[in-house]
Amino acid sequence: MSIGRSWWHEILLLAACVGLAAILGVASGYLSGAFLLAGAIYIGWHLLQMLRYHVWMRDGEHYSMPIPLGVWKAAIDGVVELRQSERLREKRLLQMLESFQASTNALPDATLVVDESGTIEWINQSATRLLGISRHDVSRVQVTGIFASPRFDAYLKSNNYRTPIKLTSPVDNGVLLELRVAPFGENKRLLQLRDISRLEQLETIRQDFVANVSHEMRTPLTVIRGYLESMSDAGESMADWQPVLEQMDRQSARLQQIVEDLLLLSRVEQGETTGMEEVVDVPGLLDVLLTEARLLSGERAHRISLQADEKLLLKGHASELRSLFSNLVFNAIAYTPPRGVIEIRWFMEGGSAVFSVLDTGIGIEQQHIPRLTERFYRVDEGRSRKSGGTGLGLAIVKHVLNSHDGRLVIESRYGSGSTFICRFPSSHVSKSGGA
Repeated sequence: MSIGRSWWHEILLLAACVGLAAILGVASGYLSGAFLLAGAIYIGWHLLQMLRYHVWMRDGEHYSMPIPLGVWKAAIDGVVELRQSERLREKRLLQMLESFQASTNALPDATLVVDESGTIEWINQSATRLLGISRHDVSRVQVTGIFASPRFDAYLKSNNYRTPIKLTSPVDNGVLLELRVAPFGENKRLLQLRDISRLEQLETIRQDFVANVSHEMRTPLTVIRGYLESMSDAGESMADWQPVLEQMDRQSARLQQIVEDLLLLSRVEQGETTGMEEVVDVPGLLDVLLTEARLLSGERAHRISLQADEKLLLKGHASELRSLFSNLVFNAIAYTPPRGVIEIRWFMEGGSAVFSVLDTGIGIEQQHIPRLTERFYRVDEGRSRKSGGTGLGLAIVKHVLNSHDGRLVIESRYGSGSTFICRFPSSHVSKSGGA
């Protein structure tokens, strides 16, 4: 029934009361008394309806519902419709929650929801297996109590979850977990832990294989290059073979460089540093590198400049940092046309030490940039081989930066050159030779 019709019914009910009071008043001779009695009955009726409405809204019992007449019919219909809508909404939400829980329980990753204080509010089935938590006791468990690790505590409090961390499972030391955290709801966090033990094992096997093969190839290549050098020095007896020998020497030298780069990459990946951490004189290192870069440029006559903060030093491993800087500078020389500009800078910015190499070379198309630090990835296969690159330089740069807690940013437009920026955190910065 519409609200308008309910009010019309209420008016008719009131009119009936007034009419009945008038008839009784005329018949009895007490007209005013009859109207007072009718008004009292009408008001009393509505007070009784209000009481029943209050009890009905409070308890929800059907027997206490007001009599559906007049305006009360509209009020009752509105409440009934609202309650039906709420029940339907609750049913849909419950179905969504059940679907979400079923989905997360099917995931192999442990999923947890923790509140602002770090108390676990909800976990999925995999969390009970990987973390040894009972779903019945979950509301009393602090997430920091699961991993007895200051590193985990610091990571959770940092609110910087851009990079995941690796943790050992609290129930099995042989299981390695990768933790990712995301803000969730109001002051809550969603934690996901994935078992990466197999991936880590395969990565170790790969690294060992690369290192072992590279070591095994190193000696034969040295012998081959030695024989090639002897044959090249043999004089007229090998004169007809000189072009072939030179080509063989170039290719064996390139293969030897690949082996050396693979060995360096393997050491950096496995955390096998090439010396004790020290305060590295980066400006001095870059001065030497500038001389080497100009010699490498040779007849191409690149305009190479260096701007370095002489007081800005860096805590790290000198040989690794030299490899990082030289790879970026020599890449710029390889991919910049003759007489192009190459600017090398070393400066402080926003609390970070920054090394940048800007060139006016051929540039890089945007779709290639995310993959540049992959091993052997080449934007232009033919040009890369012609330049003599191994395809490992930027992979080495990335891993050296990772070992120094740094970050690589690549800015480039095809046809307009590139800028490679390395940022080192303040924890690795040293000024004026101070440790």
